[in-house]
Amino acid sequence: MNTFDFEPLFRSAIGFDHLFSRLDRATRTAQSQPNYPPYNIELIDQDSYRITMAVAGFDEADLNIQTENNVLTISGKHTEEDGKKEQQRQFLHHGIAERNFEHRFQLADHVTVTAANLINGLLNIELVREIPEAMKPRTISIGSNSTTQLEDVSKPAEEKTEAAA
Repeated sequence: MNTFDFEPLFRSAIGFDHLFSRLDRATRTAQSQPNYPPYNIELIDQDSYRITMAVAGFDEADLNIQTENNVLTISGKHTEEDGKKEQQRQFLHHGIAERNFEHRFQLADHVTVTAANLINGLLNIELVREIPEAMKPRTISIGSNSTTQLEDVSKPAEEKTEAAA
């Protein structure tokens, strides 16, 4: 896998250092990201996503889903009782991997986990991007006399009422 040098971008882009750091981290960890258990990431609609992870052999009690600082961590750890049951079983062929795992997903700003369920060995995690009202696009009306509007905004409330009278 090729690595990218983001140094030239640092010279001309201001305030994007966190983005370049994320890209750099993503290119480094892509090679070391575990491939067990297999998973899909789906785009459901414009702001909805689903991660589906094949977790055969894991119960709900064995799985842990946690978010912290825009990182979603999904881990599966068998309990000691599961290990004792495993030792008691005699396999002629053991092709289903039941090892412990941990996956980390970097979430964009304002992406939150809304639900998680385990059905037929598939863990489904629903995610939604919820943009705050302050960050959504809004229409600004154009007034006929913008200097008057600016003066009105800058005057204290008492002066506005006197000016209106």
